[in-house]
Amino acid sequence: MSIAEQMLQVALEAKKASRTLATLSSGVKNELLKKMAAALEAGAETLIEENQKDVAAGQDKGLSAAMIDRLVLNEDRIKSMADGLREVAELPDPVGEITGMWRRPNGIQVGRMRIPLGVIGIIYESRPNVTADAAGLCLKSGNAVILRGGSEAIHSNTAIGKLLKQQLKAMGLPEAVLQVVTTTDRNAVTELLKLEEQIDLIIPRGGEGLIRFVAENSRIPVIKHYKGVCHTFVDSSADYDMAEKICINAKVQRPGVCNAMETLLIHKDIAETFVPRIVSALREKGVEVRGCPVTREFAAEIKPATDEDWAAEYLDLTLAVKVVDDLDEAIDHIHRYGSLHTEVIVTRDYGHSQRFLREVNSSVVMVNASSRFSDGHQMGLGAEIGISTTKLHSFGPMGLEDLTTRKFVVLGEGQIRS
Repeated sequence: MSIAEQMLQVALEAKKASRTLATLSSGVKNELLKKMAAALEAGAETLIEENQKDVAAGQDKGLSAAMIDRLVLNEDRIKSMADGLREVAELPDPVGEITGMWRRPNGIQVGRMRIPLGVIGIIYESRPNVTADAAGLCLKSGNAVILRGGSEAIHSNTAIGKLLKQQLKAMGLPEAVLQVVTTTDRNAVTELLKLEEQIDLIIPRGGEGLIRFVAENSRIPVIKHYKGVCHTFVDSSADYDMAEKICINAKVQRPGVCNAMETLLIHKDIAETFVPRIVSALREKGVEVRGCPVTREFAAEIKPATDEDWAAEYLDLTLAVKVVDDLDEAIDHIHRYGSLHTEVIVTRDYGHSQRFLREVNSSVVMVNASSRFSDGHQMGLGAEIGISTTKLHSFGPMGLEDLTTRKFVVLGEGQIRS
């Protein structure tokens, strides 16, 4: 069987199984997710063994430290996957919810009901946790899911998928609602992207190259974000201790992820005091700092920033720093170089915080908090399916509701149109 035939068969089976999944009660779906969570924890030793094969292969191939970090599974990350599934199980089920019911003059009632999208394809790189996170969200929202991870995580993804599918089988549910593509042939992605009649939505997660490839080659609607160029603006009224804590966390806690800070903007009125302080703190944490000419007046030891640095997503311990004249320049800089992901202001000025919230047009805008909170789990959505910067049909971290659409329902008592 060719790759094209294999992918078509996978998609046809998923579409057929999705009809059963869409009719399951919330109780059955929640029980399934809890059993899947327990299975991950019980199978942690096996998952770590399979993951080590991927990590070793990645190291042999010379993958970057950031890529290896995304790839690694340990007991804490496996527990986090399991906890994510349990949290999704506890969330309200959006499927079947009727909203906005209104009555027309002729007596008919019109409303909208939330329904699953159908079949969702997830194409992702590196992170094995996506296998469990995406499965949980798709299944709870009534969607069949086809998971195609990168070759660098093939052993990990396959092992996770096997544990999850065992729970479907044990509950007498169609296993085809959750399928992990086990071939590493790159043509599998190309073939999946052609199946517009069987797959309803594609969500790519990974580097900018992967996401652009998917967006350019898909016949199916794509939810995407190309990169995360996240900014933190430290305003003139900021509390220095708070600002330092937020900036260090945003850059250092996990630099290889899309919600890490990549550019720090500092108000000119505090530059003389705050620049040397924050540069020293960042360098102590191993961060390579690149600054504009004004920044380097107060921290001459750092490298000069180039125009390319302002649009860079480093995904590493590298940071661009720019001193700006005021809030207007900070917002202008974000509009020019940002990626509609996450922006932060650190300030004690209420008016400035409200202007920043209103005028910055990214999918997540924060006041006095680390950009690392731009995450579905942290924001109470459960394990997120991804982050959208495309505005249609979802914007920002995507949870259960974002994996549904709404159909119109009409209730009548025999009315006919004259």
